[in-house]
Order: sequence, then structure tokens, then C-alpha cells
Amino acid sequence: MQFKGAFTALVTPFTNGVVDEEAYRNLIEWQVESGINGVVPCGTTGESATISHDEHKQVIKICVDQVKGRVPVLAGAGSNNTAEAVELTRFAKEAGADGALLITPYYNKPTQEGLYQHFKRIAAEVSMPFILYNVPGRTSVNLLPATLARLNKDIPEVLGVKEATADLTQISQVLELCGPDFQVLSGDDFTVLPLLSVGGCGVISVVSNILPDTMSGLCSAWFANNIAQAQAFHFELAAYSRMMFVETNPIPVKTALALMGRIKLELRLPLVPLGAANAEALRSFLAGKNMI
Repeated sequence: MQFKGAFTALVTPFTNGVVDEEAYRNLIEWQVESGINGVVPCGTTGESATISHDEHKQVIKICVDQVKGRVPVLAGAGSNNTAEAVELTRFAKEAGADGALLITPYYNKPTQEGLYQHFKRIAAEVSMPFILYNVPGRTSVNLLPATLARLNKDIPEVLGVKEATADLTQISQVLELCGPDFQVLSGDDFTVLPLLSVGGCGVISVVSNILPDTMSGLCSAWFANNIAQAQAFHFELAAYSRMMFVETNPIPVKTALALMGRIKLELRLPLVPLGAANAEALRSFLAGKNMI
């Protein structure tokens, strides 16, 4: 399985405290029709930390059903509890997802050996394509290049990594140690083009929730060797990226989608709506771009 190009880290729409299936299906359909290369349900942007296991499974089932095989579905299935990660990964496979996105265990701060054993155990229980997710800013642990190389060598299920360190030195070393077939996707909308330039294969994007065509266009231009067009998309997206992270993700992007009329604005505590100044700045920005 090749996870290549722009994958959207989908938001999870809620209405009156429950998953809004109609809005979610409509959002997925718009993404696919707009040329996105893949979708990721139940990631950080999908508020996976505050949805129940039943909701988690519901969201993945809806996503797989709506996509109908047109693009890959990379389902969030990670946990800081290895047994729980096994359960969620098994469900993702049974539901028909094309791969599992597995975050490094958070809060309990495992050693590099602990990280290795965590992913080894999941693979021993469930065999399907894995993209690991390294985001030290949220987890307090960094999955080091040498550990990734060991995982890649020993565990066939480990096909790649979503790198959200924004550290191009580390990303380059991952590719150096793991080889050009290892699938490295950017976890930062700001660094998509630089990551592609050192051998990465795409991005799992927040911004593509609102601009699926532009983000997929950047990746397509790069792979077509149209460097000037890729650079143009990179700079066009920069301002959007800044706005989507003006407060904690996914608060700004869900606000933007609500302003665009694609979902209702509903977040789960402890996430709260944008502060008044940032909300007005976002509204003015999107109006200036003729998006609302």
C-alpha cells in the first residue's frame, strides 16, 4: 500500500453532542470530489482524545463506507495503552481501512525500547499497513530515526511515518536510515514542500480540510517535477496554515469549516471556541479570500 500525496486529517463534526453523520459524509464526499489523495479519520484533528470507543468505530465505519475505495483510508488507531491500540487497529482492519495511523504512546513516556515493543506487539496481533505518528509536541516522546529503522527492518507492517517534528534534519536521517521506499509524510502543513524535497511522499494535513484541491495540487505539482507550481502552492498555503494554528488544532479549522457552511461549530471540552479576536481575524481572513 502506497500512502502518497495529500491526506486530510478529517475533523469530526458533532451536533448536540453526537457525531453528525450527514455532515461527515458530505465533508468526505467534497474532499474526494476535490481531488484529495486520501483521508484520515480519528486523528488528532478528529478529536480522537475525546470520542468514545463506540464513536471511534462509528466514525471509521462511516468514512470507509463513504469513500467506497476511491482513495485510501488511513484510520487513527493509536493509544498509550498497547492493548487498546491492538483493539482499535483490529477494528480498523475489520472495517476495511487501508492502513492504521499509530501515534506513539503519550503521557507515559516510554523508552525507545518501549516504543519498539509497543508497535511490535500491535503487529503481532494485527497485520495491516501501519504509518507511525511521531508528534513529540503532544506526546512528550520522540520516535528516533534509529528506532524507526529498526522497526522498518523487523516489522513488515511498518511502511512509514507521519513526522510532526518539523525537524528536517531528523526527517532526512529517517530517510537516510530507512531508505527511499520508506513512506515519510509531513505532519506539519508548514513543511510539506521541504519534506518532499528530501524524499518524503506527502502530508497528513489539517489545512486540506478547507483547501483539499490546493494541498493535493502542491503534491501533484511536485511529483510532476513542476517545481515552480509547487512553490507557488506552498506560499499560497502559508497564510492559511498560520490561521489554522492560531489556537490549538482543531479549533480554528472547525471554525473555518463552520463559517464555510460545511459543518456546525461544536467542540468537545476541554477544547473551547476561538477567542473573540482570533475568531474575527479568521472571519476577515476567509472573507478576504472569498471563502465565505
